[in-house]
Amino acid sequence: MNDPAGAPRDSNPVRDLPLPDLAGFTHRWVEAGGVRLHAVEGGQPDGPAVVLLAGFPQTWWAWRKVMPNLADRFRVIAIDLPGQGHSERPDISYDTHTVASHVHAAVEALGVSTYWLAAHDIGAWVAFSLALEYRSRLRGLALLDAGIPGITLPDAVPTDPERAWKTWHFAFHLVPDLPETLLVGREREYVGWFLKVKALSSDTFDDAEIEYYGASVAADGGLRASLAYYRDAAESARKNHEALERQRLTVPVLGISSSHGSIPDMAASIRPWADHATGVVVPDAGHFIPDEQPGAVAAALTDFMTEED
Repeated sequence: MNDPAGAPRDSNPVRDLPLPDLAGFTHRWVEAGGVRLHAVEGGQPDGPAVVLLAGFPQTWWAWRKVMPNLADRFRVIAIDLPGQGHSERPDISYDTHTVASHVHAAVEALGVSTYWLAAHDIGAWVAFSLALEYRSRLRGLALLDAGIPGITLPDAVPTDPERAWKTWHFAFHLVPDLPETLLVGREREYVGWFLKVKALSSDTFDDAEIEYYGASVAADGGLRASLAYYRDAAESARKNHEALERQRLTVPVLGISSSHGSIPDMAASIRPWADHATGVVVPDAGHFIPDEQPGAVAAALTDFMTEED
C-alpha cells in the first residue's frame, strides 16, 4: 500500500515488529537526513501541527490515547525516534542534537513549516535540544517528566533507596557491554519492570503492551540504540550548554509533571534556561503520564497550544 505523503508502507525497516494501527491515523516513513523515520499522522490537515515524541522504553504508541483528543483541532504527528519503534536503527551518534536534526528533517519532509512539540522522557531530551537549534520553527514546547542531560538530570545517581529506583538505570546503561550481556533475550522482562514500577498503578500496561514494547527494544539494533541515548548523554549535555551560551530557550515552554513522577516540578527545573515557562501537575499518575492520564495531558496541551488564540 502506497502512502501519497510518505514512503510506501512496505519500506518499513522493522518488519518483524507488529505494527499497531490507530483509527483515523496513517503510518508514514520519511527520509530524514539519511535516516528513515516512522511517523503516524492524523487530525486536521490544515490545522496547527503538533509533533509528539515518546521515550524509553516506549514508541509512538505511548501517545495513542492522547492523539484522538487532539485530532479535532490539530494536525497530529507522532514520530518514532531513531532506534525506536518502526524507525531505522542506524549506527550513529545518539546525542540529542544529532537526533533532533533527524526529527526536524522528518517534520520538514512531511511538509510542516512550524509546529508545536510535546515530548516525554528521552523524547523530551531530544525536544529540548531541538528547541535550541530550531527555535524559529517551533511555536511552543511541552516537556513531560524528564531529567534532561546537563539541564535537569542530576550529576550523581542517588543511593537513598526511596529515590534510587527512579534513576539507577542511568549508570547501568553507561557501563560498556554488561547491559547487553544481561539483557539480550530478556528485553521483555526488563521493559516490563519499568512499565509496571514507574506507573502509579501496576496494571496500567497489560501483557500485550509489555510484549510489544519489549519486542521493539529487542528488534534488530533496538537495544543498542536504547543504550546509546544514555551513553551519549554527556555529549548531549555538552551541546546543550554550548547552545545555551549563544541563546536561552526562547519558545514558550510547558512543563508537565505528575503527582508520582520523577521530576516534581518540570517548569521550575526548566525555568533557569527558558524565558517563558509555565507548569501543570497531573494528579493520580506516575512517570508514564500520557498512558495514565491521557485526558488530562490532552487538555493541558490544548490549553497551552490555544492560549495565544
